[in-house]
Amino acid sequence: MNVLVFNVGSTTLKYACIDSETEDTIASGLLDRIGQPGGDAINHLIAAEDAIQNVGLQNVHAIGHRIVQGGSLFPEPTVATAEVLTRLKTLDTLAPLHNPSARAVAEGLTKMTAPQVLVFDTSYFASLSPAAYRYAVPEDWYSEHAVRRYGFHGTSHQFVTQKAIDFLGGHEQTKIISLHLGGGASATASIGGRAIDTSMGMTPLEGLVMASRSGDLDPAVVLHMTEHAGLSPSDVRDALNRRSGLFGLCGEPDMRAVLGRRQTGDPAATLAIDIYVRRIVKTIGSYIAVLGGLDALVFTAGVGQHSTEIRAMVCQSLGHFGISICPQKNETCRDDPSDLSSENARVRTLVVATNEELAIARLVRKTLL
Repeated sequence: MNVLVFNVGSTTLKYACIDSETEDTIASGLLDRIGQPGGDAINHLIAAEDAIQNVGLQNVHAIGHRIVQGGSLFPEPTVATAEVLTRLKTLDTLAPLHNPSARAVAEGLTKMTAPQVLVFDTSYFASLSPAAYRYAVPEDWYSEHAVRRYGFHGTSHQFVTQKAIDFLGGHEQTKIISLHLGGGASATASIGGRAIDTSMGMTPLEGLVMASRSGDLDPAVVLHMTEHAGLSPSDVRDALNRRSGLFGLCGEPDMRAVLGRRQTGDPAATLAIDIYVRRIVKTIGSYIAVLGGLDALVFTAGVGQHSTEIRAMVCQSLGHFGISICPQKNETCRDDPSDLSSENARVRTLVVATNEELAIARLVRKTLL
């Protein structure tokens, strides 16, 4: 079964056609600046149709869609029927930059004979307890307006966590903290491949410092900026999502560039990295407390997999938890997974490559067969 996976971003569409039996990638690509002047397509559906043409319709046996927000309605991958797509539309307001575009692609491709499966970023966090996903807000906010933690990057966290468990010997009580550090960044605590806490919340804005997103802040900041600084709610939303994080602190969202400026002594870049790392370390500490110990710390995604400096800075403050990495292993890791742990470490520190497209293809195959 060849599964064509669509990963829809706000202005992008990444795709990969994967043989779900051999797990070989047959074709892949990225269509960028969708809906923008000079972009690759005028909308996401046209981009998806272009991708199908590139892959070849005869090579597509099933389609898997990455959907950012499944809410409480979709705790697991779901075949995209007309009824399901109608229910999915009710979640558009919870992920307005991603869900409508991804849904439009699925709706536009219903004429195809290949079955479609929706795979939700939030599904891995269906196992969270109410103590983990509820906020301390009025009950009607939750019951009538769905205000709760949903978590994101779930497909990635699930993939690397299971890969780490297999690498460590497959114990059902293995306690893992996974760090998905890319443009977006999140942390998840899991026991035996089951999520028990995560840093992103009702939206992907909560939690760690990111490339252009603020992560955690006092909610009164929003009130202050709307009531006293003359900003509209949309102005604040745009600032917290697009002009905060590393970009807000030093004017640069790319971690490689920020680290380069830090090495030259740039004070703004140095502060940005200090805040970024401190937030990660605080989150790890709290998750170790919730887990009651830790077997492995896992780094993944662009920054997590490729930045030796960030891994070293995060781990150097965690020695009292038994986390210690070998500098040489950190600099030269090539295997997947790579074990960076020093000889005296009580906790294993791993770098595990994520592959959301393969993870989605696996889930599509499991759902349909």
